[in-house]
Amino acid sequence: MDTRNEPIYLRPAGLVIIVALLTAMKLFAASQAHFVEDEAYYRIWGLNPALSYFDHPPMIGWWIAIGQAVFGDTVFAVRAMVVLSGLIGSLALWRTTSILFNRTAAGWAVLFLNTSLLVGIGGILATPDAPSVLFWGLSLWALAELSRSHNANWWLVVGLMAGCGLLSKYSVLFLGAGIVLWLLWVPDARRWWRSWQLWAGGLIALLCFAPVLYWNHAHEWASFYKQFGRAGAGGFTAKYVFEFFGALIGLLNPLIAILAGFGAYHMVKGLKARDGAPSLLLLSVAPFLLYLLYHSLHARVQANWPAPLFPAFAIMAAVFVANVKMRTRVWQRVGGVGVLLGIVVALIVQLHAVEPITGQFARKDPTFQLRGWPAIGASVQAIADAEDAAFVATTSYGLNGQLDFLFKDKLPVFQVTERVRYLMTPPPDIVLLEKPGLYVTEDRRNQADELQKVFEKVEEVAELERMVEGVRLERLIVYKIEGPTGPVLEPVRYR
Repeated sequence: MDTRNEPIYLRPAGLVIIVALLTAMKLFAASQAHFVEDEAYYRIWGLNPALSYFDHPPMIGWWIAIGQAVFGDTVFAVRAMVVLSGLIGSLALWRTTSILFNRTAAGWAVLFLNTSLLVGIGGILATPDAPSVLFWGLSLWALAELSRSHNANWWLVVGLMAGCGLLSKYSVLFLGAGIVLWLLWVPDARRWWRSWQLWAGGLIALLCFAPVLYWNHAHEWASFYKQFGRAGAGGFTAKYVFEFFGALIGLLNPLIAILAGFGAYHMVKGLKARDGAPSLLLLSVAPFLLYLLYHSLHARVQANWPAPLFPAFAIMAAVFVANVKMRTRVWQRVGGVGVLLGIVVALIVQLHAVEPITGQFARKDPTFQLRGWPAIGASVQAIADAEDAAFVATTSYGLNGQLDFLFKDKLPVFQVTERVRYLMTPPPDIVLLEKPGLYVTEDRRNQADELQKVFEKVEEVAELERMVEGVRLERLIVYKIEGPTGPVLEPVRYR
């Protein structure tokens, strides 16, 4: 396709400028905005790299460890690799779309992904979704190179990228199912079954995943029970389906979601004709999307779960807008407005994440988890000094992560419950527990009654309010605890 008459923002130079500006905004927010709860928890993973963890495979912990090795134990260090992954993912997406379709579609795809609300704007948060999105996208890139070159050695790259994806999040297993469907459905792809590189690529993926398998074997398959136990949990209900689709459309960017829907509809023709590119795109996302739909018929689908599908959705939207036969000013304008909407929302959200514009939305504000923590840390520190506390105990992993960061190099912080989350760290010194300490808890998760069973003294000493712009987000209660009468730490329970 001749791209000389394309708008400048679709050309490589224009794309580089736009992505660079969006990345600069991410860097600013990533260095200035405080942690959300999960990030604070994963920071502890980075400080204690392990083969795997109770909640997820280890990749995000390894990424954080790399950032901490370069930038120290800082907020930016936790997020540095995540921001970098956005650049690598954009480049891979452009190449993938160029190979499977054309350069015009590639330009739109990069713009659509970078202006999606979950992956584009939320692309500073250090969670397992970030590496899973990257390596799912890199697997698609390697498959695109395979389709173009017919060089079987690309299966080795596919295996490596998919294996790294499995080290990121278990949901990448569904990508493997999609690849198998593509190999069975497309006649031209079936020949790869006779290629040793296909099987070697599968072995590479398995070897990459081996640390997770070993860790689970050594810990009674705890992580597998936690994550795979969610499938089909609960009875049948339709109340979460509309919530799932609403969140999916909203976080993709409503206008881009409309274009992606039209793009998927038109690609079904290619799927029926068993064309390679449309079939690869649709079949690679189908198993995971169907699982999420199935899950929504039993329980809530968390808004971040579909994130690995967003690069494919961006391609679907881009191909629809860029297709010569159906491209009109109307659809180009819809795409352009969607991109502009995403940029404006990104600017507002990133600035709001750093410095709140208003606090009136309280806990309905998606950024509420970022707020008020330095003030809470200062208040708890003053109480610790006044009470001569030797440690801080918690019963919530999110609060534990926040306080552990705020009290680094000051006081030891540990969670007395859910000890299976902290297998990678040594338990607190028993001598330390014999000294006075503080128990800090959110009011809604207060387990002071349970602590009274193992401490002689559990005395409330303060109530704190986590605030944003004068609006209360939640109440925290601080207790002084001393005189252990039995084991303080909950025994490790794998399931």
